[in-house]
Amino acid sequence: MADKITAPSIYAMKRRAEKVVCVTAYDLTSARIADASGADLVLVGDSLGNVILGYDSTIPVTMEEMVHHTRAVRRGVSRALLVSDMPFGSYQASVAEAVSNAVALVKAGAEAVKLEGTYTEAIEAIVNAGIPVMGHVGMTPQSVNQFGGFRVQGKGTQGEEIFEDAKQVDASGVFSMVLELIPATLAQKITDAVDCPTIGIGAGPHCDGQIQVYNDILGFDDTRLKHVKRFAEVGSACRDGLKQYADEVRNGEFPKEEHSF
Repeated sequence: MADKITAPSIYAMKRRAEKVVCVTAYDLTSARIADASGADLVLVGDSLGNVILGYDSTIPVTMEEMVHHTRAVRRGVSRALLVSDMPFGSYQASVAEAVSNAVALVKAGAEAVKLEGTYTEAIEAIVNAGIPVMGHVGMTPQSVNQFGGFRVQGKGTQGEEIFEDAKQVDASGVFSMVLELIPATLAQKITDAVDCPTIGIGAGPHCDGQIQVYNDILGFDDTRLKHVKRFAEVGSACRDGLKQYADEVRNGEFPKEEHSF
């Protein structure tokens, strides 16, 4: 087996110009597949609110739900670094609450946590508590109501604001940083300016790595997003398989003698 991936080893990949491969996972099965694929980092994303729990956004996701899914994913990941998202409301109120919630995710099996925005005091305190932190700037989904929807951020003069946000987050001690839905030129500027690896999602090819939602890139549903490439069509394969199962049960083809005891 290849060496276990850690937060320091992710950080060091930038110095070696090695691309960081990241993907989300939400349960034991997706965790095992993601880890076996050779991903460097597996994220228990609060995107589970959208793709697993059926919420309209990540905002309703609770700490209890993140802890629950982190425990499940932990059982399926051995090599990759396991990072868990801190959900909306788990770090905004106070630094003490942020540290307490980060500790809860680590106790559930996370090896690092991710939080959105320039909550630099919280980041520093969590790092001081011995927990690596992944930053996240640009389109931060927990701020969807403030942005007025899911849309590209950082166009025009707003780009300078996001650039400064990224530098602040980098200086607070993160081991990596997600850049989401920003122009590729801005992502390249940030990547060149910060010490930590940048992990893009809809941020172009110049980031130090990429992260995608497991369900999106494997085609679990019919959703088509500009920043997503479909690497498989698992959804249609599952539907075809289940339809064949239903047909064979109804016409008496399954089970056969070889499936019986």
